Amino acid sequence: MSQYSDYLDEIETRKEQGLSPKPIDDGALVKEIIEQIKDADHPHRADSLHYLIYNTLPGTTSAAGEKAQFLKAIIVGDVVVEEITPTFAFELLSHMKGGPSVEVLLDVALGEDQDTAVQAGEVLKTQVFLYEADTERLKKAYNAGNKVAAEILESYSNAEFFTKLPDLDEEIKVVTYIAAEGDISTDLLSPGNQAHSRSDRELHGKCMISEAAQKEIEALKIQHPDKRVMLIAEKGTMGVGSSRMSGVNNVALWTGKQASPYVPFVNFAPVVAGTNGISPIFLTTVGVTGGIGVDLKNWIKKVDEDGNPILNNDGNPILEQRYSVETGTVLTINTKEKKLYSADGSEELVDMAGSFTPQKMEFMKAGGSYAIVFGKKLQTFACETLGVELKSAFAPSKEISHEDQGLTAVEKIFNANARGSTPGKTLHAGSDARVKVNIVGSQDTTGLMTSQELEAMAATVLSPSVDGAYQSGCHTASVWDLKAQANTPRLMAFMHKFGLITARDPKGVYHSMTDVIHKVLNDITVDDWAIIIGGDSHTRMSKGVAFGADSGTVALALATGEATMPIPESVKVTFKGEMAPHMDFRDVVHATQAQMLAQHGDNVFQGRIIEVHIGTLLADQAFTFTDWTAEMKAKASICISNDDTLIESLEIAKSRIQIMIDKGMDNEVQMLKGLIDIADKRIAEIRSGEKPALRPDDNAEYFAEVVVDLDQIVEPMIADPDVNNADVSKRYTHDTIRPISYYGAEKKVDLGFVGSCMVHKGDIKIVAQMLRNLEEEYGKVEFKAPLVVAAPTYNIVDELKEEGDWAILQKYSGFEFDDLFPKQNARTEYENILYLERPGCNLCMGNQEKAAKGDTVLATSTRLFQGRVVADSATKKGESLLGSTPVVVLSAILGRTPTMEEYKVAVEGIDLTKFAPPMEVPGTSRSVHF
Repeated sequence: MSQYSDYLDEIETRKEQGLSPKPIDDGALVKEIIEQIKDADHPHRADSLHYLIYNTLPGTTSAAGEKAQFLKAIIVGDVVVEEITPTFAFELLSHMKGGPSVEVLLDVALGEDQDTAVQAGEVLKTQVFLYEADTERLKKAYNAGNKVAAEILESYSNAEFFTKLPDLDEEIKVVTYIAAEGDISTDLLSPGNQAHSRSDRELHGKCMISEAAQKEIEALKIQHPDKRVMLIAEKGTMGVGSSRMSGVNNVALWTGKQASPYVPFVNFAPVVAGTNGISPIFLTTVGVTGGIGVDLKNWIKKVDEDGNPILNNDGNPILEQRYSVETGTVLTINTKEKKLYSADGSEELVDMAGSFTPQKMEFMKAGGSYAIVFGKKLQTFACETLGVELKSAFAPSKEISHEDQGLTAVEKIFNANARGSTPGKTLHAGSDARVKVNIVGSQDTTGLMTSQELEAMAATVLSPSVDGAYQSGCHTASVWDLKAQANTPRLMAFMHKFGLITARDPKGVYHSMTDVIHKVLNDITVDDWAIIIGGDSHTRMSKGVAFGADSGTVALALATGEATMPIPESVKVTFKGEMAPHMDFRDVVHATQAQMLAQHGDNVFQGRIIEVHIGTLLADQAFTFTDWTAEMKAKASICISNDDTLIESLEIAKSRIQIMIDKGMDNEVQMLKGLIDIADKRIAEIRSGEKPALRPDDNAEYFAEVVVDLDQIVEPMIADPDVNNADVSKRYTHDTIRPISYYGAEKKVDLGFVGSCMVHKGDIKIVAQMLRNLEEEYGKVEFKAPLVVAAPTYNIVDELKEEGDWAILQKYSGFEFDDLFPKQNARTEYENILYLERPGCNLCMGNQEKAAKGDTVLATSTRLFQGRVVADSATKKGESLLGSTPVVVLSAILGRTPTMEEYKVAVEGIDLTKFAPPMEVPGTSRSVHF
């Protein structure tokens, strides 16, 4: 049976689902389609022409390779196709972005036929995705006196690929659509349980918000054909939780503009807005697609005569509306004045200077950030080759430098890794910076999109400047279903070939790992001055500074070894007092959020770096804090460690990297071995005093400072989604922190979950020790609610087995994962037993396993968003409450939240994760678990 016949069968199947033919990335299929086009009498010739022209993916796909060669044959006259003239063939090549298409254009431009060479040269002048092999060909031809090559280089030196693009419209008319009230999680735009379809853009687009919402958006577009739909989070922040490129893709699919008439379902330039702006990492993703993010500020706090906020009965500020953005409201964005106006432009509503920085406007003009990144490199190359002065066509990077002002930790890291900034100039917060990226991580539910982005930008190999890069398998670890079986091996093969260390060996040499991505990245980050980019919002390391990013930014970092962003402001977090022996460090994390809000009123962490002076807490435990900062809406977090603590953390990282090497996970360039060498060098620098552990300068300037009083933490705390708050904007935020006494031991718990990235080895040991304690006290342990335990890494499981803790867990488990026979289907019902699940994200991800609808879940997880861990039932809202490991375990055993007395008895004698302010009690906070 032919590939084309299979494709026709797939088309019929998709038609039944209301879907168009799937875009083609398979070269073998395109080859067959081309043969059918050549046969003038073939019954499928017309359809084949359509599929080749309008439904073949560009970039470095094998399909693009076949298409490019066929178009070349038409251009040089080897093949005649009435419907595709040489002129049209050039147009099609101009939309294929790079890779095979650029190779073909260079073949023709540097060929002997001057007419076609000139035409190819004109097309090449519009292209920016050129790599070293391409630019070397141009350089060689220019040096040999090739006239067309000289003209192309001259055009590049003037950046005509950018300057000749049309400017932004001065006025953009928008019509509003309120997606929801309150914070909008990216799960609403791209649900985690639909992660398997993210690389199929049309199919995945059907999961955005709801079918009803999609119909309403379509109706608005019909009613307002000359306007763009602006998606809004009313009384909240748009895009909290993750960068989620698939969420931006979906918004663009329904409300944006088509990128190319010859590439289906790839749209760009969405307009998104929120009363409280856009979540920082999501806003970055909006910029990748050339979109516009709007901070509406349409609701403000009502104040008294003295300027103090007026509070309601719940103690929350009363909000009053400045202007309405009710669905269907027509507004005007003026890109020149950088303001939002009423429909007729008579009333100014809000300043939009932050939405239209020179850099963001360049992204909008170019149709996305990639073209700007590659365009800058291309212009520089051309000027160097021609020997002319570089007169950049792009907005100069903003460089802010304050004389006699010290540097925060993030300012130090950015200055150390800066590329292309003014030599000798110190950059402070607010500066635009192009920086070297040391570590890059890709995860499995966004990885296929990252591979698509790499293909689209014609990248074929990992940048040699990247120290370490890893592709995980953790987000689909729970269930080895047909979707995972289809997607995961394909992803791992692509990333392995590209040059990453992969969790699954395409050749099957080593055992497949499902370790949580940010845990692995935390181990392979072996320099406290490193910059890390990861395809997950919880890419927050306890060494260096890490940024969660969309799949496209990850692809860019993999391909170029660089990232571009403003240097964020910082909030300094220090500690005082003494931590009570019965408290867990997770309670310190909760207290930081609660005390910050009490001290400042507003969330000063949002969009900024949290510089936490953790001092003597080792990397695994400190990671609990940095991981949580994603939910604080922070841009990132940096841990300030003592020298000895950092050395010990680096030694632990070395041992774990060595385990990966011993398992056979290193690649041909010995990337993992190189990381151990970097760690050894860093340890030597610290020990010699040549370069101590990263610390900010004493005279650094901060946006704000928070002092956490450990003496105030007297009982365990829970982050509550507050699902029934009368103010919908207060639901599903991480701002409601409550002591367990609030619940009066009456809060029913339907399921407990200890797992995801927020736990380390010590947490699983706590579970084991609590079981021993309770068994000794009562003779046996009975669970009144299910308890799901998922260690974040296989190393932890192996060590627990060696140390005897796994045995007590096995004793009480009714289910234990088996990699030889992994689960084929997601669990839908739970018994009141202990489940020992495969290392990975499990319930936290919400794409495979979920609690029963309407359940109240108490978890160590990071996610309390609506529908993530647990969906609503017809009669009850699902609740995902977040707490420490001992609170979760005890609540599952009791079937309810415990009293303070019950809690103290249960944790008696257990070595919880301790912490003490580093300047007061140095060294005593190191956990015995390590």
